Amino acid sequence: MTKATRARTNRLLAERPLPRDGRERTPKRGARPARSVTVNLTESPLGWLKARGLISERQFVAGETLREAWEQASLGPAVTMRWDVAPPGTAARAAPDHEAPTMVQLAARKRFDDAAAAVGEGLADILWRVVCAGEGMRDAEQALGWPARAGRVVLGIALDRLADYYRIR
Repeated sequence: MTKATRARTNRLLAERPLPRDGRERTPKRGARPARSVTVNLTESPLGWLKARGLISERQFVAGETLREAWEQASLGPAVTMRWDVAPPGTAARAAPDHEAPTMVQLAARKRFDDAAAAVGEGLADILWRVVCAGEGMRDAEQALGWPARAGRVVLGIALDRLADYYRIR
């Protein structure tokens, strides 16, 4: 924790109002002080790792490049209903085929598949879960059956290989 963060935290703790009954808060002997955590829900797991210095700028750029290809290819789950489908019983009308991917989506899918193949089958799993699907590190480790804190090491190796593939310096 930096000096500025520590000073701000101490100032905020000092400004907390007393309980309504006027009693002072006295911590129990040996008890740890309460802590609060601010969570940015728009921050990706990859951004979280970079903000804390756990991955390099090179690794972050490589991961964001992969995520961009994944999003352009529309590989994520569809979460909306298709409203353009003809109602049942009306055979004369047919809905346009929106399932056919565009050329941009096909090119992005090829870029994503090529990058995942370059990284390797075992490493692509953690990349997809953390970078593309936005799973937290703990969730990805549990889903893959890995021990705690092993995912960050493997993710770092995968991101390094990905950066080499993209030729990011």
